[in-house]
Amino acid sequence: MHATIGDRIVIHGKQVGQADRHGEVLEVRGEDGGPPYFVRFDDGHETLLYPGTDCELEHATGA
Repeated sequence: MHATIGDRIVIHGKQVGQADRHGEVLEVRGEDGGPPYFVRFDDGHETLLYPGTDCELEHATGA
């Protein structure tokens, strides 16, 4: 997984009925866009994230 600042991370719920979590990549701390990523989730929570198989990356588009 390779991210850039502004990309969106989606962590899919692990159980039926569990909501997905959405956040924005604020910092890329790995080499060549690799993890870890510093992410701010939509609920305001910030964390250093090593994405797993339950994560999806939505690349930011330049306008």
